[in-house]
Order: sequence, then C-alpha cells, then structure tokens
Amino acid sequence: MATENRFKMSQERLDALKKELLYLETDKAKEVAEQIKEARSFGDLSENSEYDEAKTEQGKLYSRIAELKSLVENAEIVEKVDTGMRKGAVTLGSRVKVRDIDEGYEEEYTVVGSQEANPMEGRVSDDSPFGRGLYGHVAGEKITVDAPAGELHFEILSVEND
Repeated sequence: MATENRFKMSQERLDALKKELLYLETDKAKEVAEQIKEARSFGDLSENSEYDEAKTEQGKLYSRIAELKSLVENAEIVEKVDTGMRKGAVTLGSRVKVRDIDEGYEEEYTVVGSQEANPMEGRVSDDSPFGRGLYGHVAGEKITVDAPAGELHFEILSVEND
C-alpha cells in the first residue's frame, strides 16, 4: 500500500478546509444536483448545453471534494516553532526579514506549510527552495538558494518566532 504524503498546515488552515468541504458536500452538491435536474427537463440530452455544463460542474465539484478529503485526511498540524532548533533560528511560523545581497532590496516573509504558501502575500513554503534555504539559520547569516533562475544570495536581517 502506498503511503500518502502528509500536508503540513496550521490548525486554522485545516479548519478552513473542513468548512469548505462541508459546504461543497452539502449546499453546493444540492445546487449542482438541482441544475442537472432542471437541465434534464429541457428534453433531448444529446443537444442540451445546460445539461453538459451542469455535468461538467458536477465533475469539478467531485474533484475538489476528493482533493479536500485527501488534504484533511493527511493533514499534519504543525506548531509555529520547532523546539528542536537553536534559539532564534528560522522555522515554521517564523517571520524573516532578508536582504538580497546581489540586488540590495529587502523583503519580509513568513515561513508556512505548503498548503498555506502564497509568495505574493509574503508566505513561503518550508518545502520551497527559498524556505529550505532559510530553515535553521539565524539573523546575521548569509545563505545561498538554488532557484530555477540560478543561485540567489541573501543575508538574514531578522527572525521573529512568536
């Protein structure tokens, strides 16, 4: 039997996924079933675009439900701070301010699990090249990140662990 991947996430993210799953399995499933029922009443299904659209919507709904079930069943709740790390080290939940050594700009990120990552909002996954590069380092250290665009060099300016 193949082992499933574990999905690291906060309790808040797990709660949000469960809430979405409940909505999709109840309210949204009823809406889609009603759309199919209504489309069937239009007659010939072979030329019924409303029926085709409703069945496509049903397929998307079932796909999303299966995805959410997998995420919920394989969720691994992580604490904000990894107690096995040295004091002040970057870990899951850390807010990190870095300076790009080559370009000179500064940015701030929060290291999160892969299910919560959103680089546009400054939330980087601990599984990403950048997240892995930061992990375990402290303020004042310089790191090199192997990214698809090549090597990137950063200095960690500050690390906040709540």
